[in-house]
Amino acid sequence: MSASVSAPASGKRLELVRELGPWASAAIVVGTMVGTGIFLKPAQMAREGQSVAIVFAAWIVGAILSIFGALSYAELGAAIPEAGGEYAYLRRGIGPTWGFLFGWMHSIVGRPASAASIAAGGVRFLAFLLPSISTPIFSLHIAIPGLTHWYKPYDFVFTWAQPLAVVWLVVMSGVNYIGVKFGGAVQVFLTFLKIFSVLLVIGVALLAPSAVHTSDPYWPTAYNGGLLAAFLAALAAALWAYDGWEDLNLVGSEVRDPQKNFPRALVGGVAAVAIIYLLFSAACLRVLPFAKVAGSQYVASEVVEHVSGHGAAIWLTLAMVISAIGSLNSSILSGARVPYAMARDKVFFRVADGIHPKFFTPGRALIFQGVLTSLMSLTGTFEELTNLFIFATWIFYGLAVVSLFRLRKTEPDMPRPYRCPGYPVVPGLFVFGALALTISVLFQNPGRSTIGLALILLGLPFYRHWQKKVTTTT
Repeated sequence: MSASVSAPASGKRLELVRELGPWASAAIVVGTMVGTGIFLKPAQMAREGQSVAIVFAAWIVGAILSIFGALSYAELGAAIPEAGGEYAYLRRGIGPTWGFLFGWMHSIVGRPASAASIAAGGVRFLAFLLPSISTPIFSLHIAIPGLTHWYKPYDFVFTWAQPLAVVWLVVMSGVNYIGVKFGGAVQVFLTFLKIFSVLLVIGVALLAPSAVHTSDPYWPTAYNGGLLAAFLAALAAALWAYDGWEDLNLVGSEVRDPQKNFPRALVGGVAAVAIIYLLFSAACLRVLPFAKVAGSQYVASEVVEHVSGHGAAIWLTLAMVISAIGSLNSSILSGARVPYAMARDKVFFRVADGIHPKFFTPGRALIFQGVLTSLMSLTGTFEELTNLFIFATWIFYGLAVVSLFRLRKTEPDMPRPYRCPGYPVVPGLFVFGALALTISVLFQNPGRSTIGLALILLGLPFYRHWQKKVTTTT
C-alpha cells in the first residue's frame, strides 16, 4: 500500500501505511543516533569523566546498554508492530495508565526536549562559521533564595540561535507533513552524508602525524565515590549520543516486514554506531590534548582545523549541520506517532488526532509536536535540554523492557517472530542500568529533573478526565 492510493470511503478511518523498507528503517536508527551528540558530547564527557579511561569506559558501557536495549526492543517491535512504540508495549504489558504516562511524557517533555536539543546543537555548529549567532540579545538570572543548594541559580541567555532553531524545526516538520515515504527518503540521503562526515573526521585524525600528549590524564587520580559519580555523568552524556535506536519502534505500524526489519535495523544499527563512536573519540584524543577536548565547543571542527586548516574545518562544519538536520528529520518523523496514537485512542488532546487524507501522515500531531518543540527550543541550551531528555525518557525505556518480562508471563502464546537472546539476563541488565542512570541524573541535575518529573505527573489528572469521557461514550 502506498501514499498514492485513493482515500477510503466516507466514514472509514484513515490509517498509517507501511512505507518504510529496510534501508529507511536502518536509516532511522543510525540517522537519529549519529547527529549532534557525537560532535558535541565528547567534550562534555571529558569534562565530566576527567580521564581518558573514564571516557572510553562510558562509551563502551553506553554501547552495551544500548545494544541490550535494542535486543529487547527488537522482540517488542516484531511482536507488537504498532504506532507509538512504548505506548503500545506499556499499555499491553503493564497497564493503560503506564502507557499513557509514557505517551504524555514523550509528547510533552521527552520528544520536544530531544528535537529542541538537536536543533540547538545544529545551530551551535553554525556558530563556528557565524559567531554572531551566539551574540547575547538579553540575559536573565534566576535564583530561589534559600534553595540554591538544591536548585542552582540559572542564567538564561537569549541569542539569535534560539529563533534560528525554531526555523529549522518548522522546515523539518513540513518535510514530514507531506509524506512518510518522502521523509524516509530524505532520511536515507542525510544519513549517508552524516556518516561520511564522521568517517572524514576519523580518517583525517588517524592519518595525521601522531602527537604525544604527555599531560593527558589517562587514568583517574583517585578511586572513591567521586569516580563513580564522574563515570555516571560521562555515561549520561554518552547515552545521549547513542539515543535514537528506539525511534524505529515509534513508527512500528509503518515498517514493512517488521518481523525481519526490526531486529536487523535495531541490532545492526547500534553495533555499527558504537564502533564509529569509539573510533571518533580515539581520533579526537589523538589529535587534541585532553584538556582542549574538554574545553571545546566544536571538537570535530577543531580536530580538522588542527590537521588540515580552517578551510577544511568550514566544509566539515557544513557537513555537521547536515548531520544535525538528518537527526532532526528522523526525530520529528518518529516522534509525532505517539501523540497521534494516544489521540486516536481518545486519551490525549483531540488536536493531535487524524491522518492527512492526501499525504497519509499524522499531520495534526506533527503540527502539535512542532509547536511544543519550538517553545522548548527557546528555553535552554544544548546541555540543559539533553539532561532533561535523558532523565525523562530513560525511566520509560526501563519500564518498556519490564513490559517484555510481563508479556512473557501474561501472554506466553503471543507470536514472537524474534526473541531477545540472553533472556532474562540481557533485558534485566538493561532495566538495572536504566534505573541507575535516572537516579544519577536526578541527583546531578535536581532542578531540571524535578521539573521533568512534575510535568510527567501532571498528566494523571488529564488521563482521568479523558478516561471518564471514553467510559461515558461507550
